[in-house]
Amino acid sequence: MIRKDLDNLPAYVPGARMDDAVKLSSNESSYAPLPSVAKAMSEAAIGVNRYPDMGAVELRTALAKHLGVDFEQTAVGTGSSALCQQLVHATTTADNEVVFPWRSFEAYPIFAQVVGATPVPVELTPEQGLDMDGLAAAITDKTSLVFICNPNNPSGTTISNDEFEAFMAKIPANVVVGLDEAYFEYNRAESQPIGTEVIAKYDNVVGLRTFSKAYGLAGARVGYAFGPRNLIEAINKVAIPFSVNSLAQAGALAALEAKEELKERIDEAVIARERIAKAFADWGAIASEANFVWLPAAALPLPPQELAAKFAEAGVLIRAFPEGVRISTTTEEETDVLLKAFGSAVIE
Repeated sequence: MIRKDLDNLPAYVPGARMDDAVKLSSNESSYAPLPSVAKAMSEAAIGVNRYPDMGAVELRTALAKHLGVDFEQTAVGTGSSALCQQLVHATTTADNEVVFPWRSFEAYPIFAQVVGATPVPVELTPEQGLDMDGLAAAITDKTSLVFICNPNNPSGTTISNDEFEAFMAKIPANVVVGLDEAYFEYNRAESQPIGTEVIAKYDNVVGLRTFSKAYGLAGARVGYAFGPRNLIEAINKVAIPFSVNSLAQAGALAALEAKEELKERIDEAVIARERIAKAFADWGAIASEANFVWLPAAALPLPPQELAAKFAEAGVLIRAFPEGVRISTTTEEETDVLLKAFGSAVIE
């Protein structure tokens, strides 16, 4: 009764959880929502006996204004991950291939396999950056979609606007490019492709962002996509009805209005990022433009899983992958705990 190919479908692995530990294993804010956001969500809870606005009209209207696009160019979903999956559903069948960097967001190959398509991973460069030439070269007449994660998760590396322009010059017009900007707010790179600008130039690019990271609403599950009307219409067609609940919509609206207050929290995470990168320089820390720091396995004193276990024993959760370790950057206090663990129990 069950599709045989699901036996080969990898499971999505969330960050570890442990009571009383400093949790730096998931790319999320350690702060509670701003009071104005919590208040808006609390007030929305009074009406949960009713279905939410399926079209998320108020939120999409606010997003259109925030992004400088038309209402019809916006879509919302249960996190940017859901919108990535909707983009796959809208563009891809079992006859197609989906190209993406690797390692990158681990759900990309899962989403491709869910529709029966062939996932095509392209290795990162030795510097842990996206191999834009390699991604372009991987495209065939079966390719329907290419994901570009910028900054990349988990390496934190970015591409320049010139690199993106050169990449797009090689991409057929019928191949859709999903520009995943989940960590956009943390990116301080001087040159970078910006989703709102590139969608005005290319008819085959969709931008994807989220309220889960910088806006501190990971538990509410709400993200957004923006791009050409025909692609956004297709994304909306394959959405699960009423998927973005009333509390999430209210919280996202309030968070958009409080973006200046949230900037202080974002800046604190960026400062923590620099402290962590400096402290872990001897372990190969990669310069990051996201809210995490990546340590490639080749430079670590222990295999990633063993190293993560050592940190857990010291009360700090970090994320181990076969290729390395990712450490989320949050607050000054949590960074102090991390560096204390690094300087004592772990390296002993």
